[in-house]
Amino acid sequence: MSRHVAIVTDSTAYLPPRTMERHGITSVPLTVVLGDRAFEEGTEISARSLAEALQKRRSVTTSRPSPQLFAETYRRVAGAGAKEIVSLHLSSEFSGTYDAAALAAREAPVPVRVVDTGMVAMALGFCALAAAETAEAGGTVDDAVTAAEKRAAGTSAFFYVDTLDYLRRGGRIGAAQALFGSALAVKPLLRLNDGRIDLLEKVRTASRAIARLEEIVAERAAGAQVDIAVHHLAAPERASALAERLRTRVPGLEDLHVSEVGAVIGAHTGPGLLGAVVSPR
Repeated sequence: MSRHVAIVTDSTAYLPPRTMERHGITSVPLTVVLGDRAFEEGTEISARSLAEALQKRRSVTTSRPSPQLFAETYRRVAGAGAKEIVSLHLSSEFSGTYDAAALAAREAPVPVRVVDTGMVAMALGFCALAAAETAEAGGTVDDAVTAAEKRAAGTSAFFYVDTLDYLRRGGRIGAAQALFGSALAVKPLLRLNDGRIDLLEKVRTASRAIARLEEIVAERAAGAQVDIAVHHLAAPERASALAERLRTRVPGLEDLHVSEVGAVIGAHTGPGLLGAVVSPR
């Protein structure tokens, strides 16, 4: 990366550790609370442990990083030689992470541009990568922010969940939409829209919903040069199968990432999640 421009994001970007290391991207962890115990996402709690807790209907909540943690991160990054920082985070509709970062940025030892990408998961990850690659090429902070915002504007995220209950409990989808889906016993397809989760379609069975998810992603790619990420929670077979089908169906596919989401997103979607992010280059 550029010697002077550093990229910071948060743990919901779900970037592979090797990718973060290669591009010098720093991640600030959100927190997952199981019962009365708090864990940092990515280091102190696994997706498997989270899925088991949800299946046992244990109390699971999430919280943003503290402004103090962001302040420590900015000081550390500046101490490593950064002259300016771009801090890219998940949608402020989901979390107070952006607000915590903005608060810490005021006291940072170097200028920090905090960006609400309106994204989450690899939709956020692709934005961080775009910013990092621009900085590596010698781009300015403005260049890096523009690259991230351009990537966000073109990126789409769609996902299937077995039930809307987890999203309803966490306040991430309206109670009326959740009740409507449950009442009809449908399998919901959702999308990320203006930083919020919307109900996109209602399908009668899981197999049809996943087939429809595949169709939507292939249509969205539409022959362009794209990167795709397939996410899941406790559904590795589903994710692998979808990824292989998309590899065949999307001729303009560049990079394909398959990963299990972390505990923060998993807490709000529940086991069985299958998601796909389409990000044109």
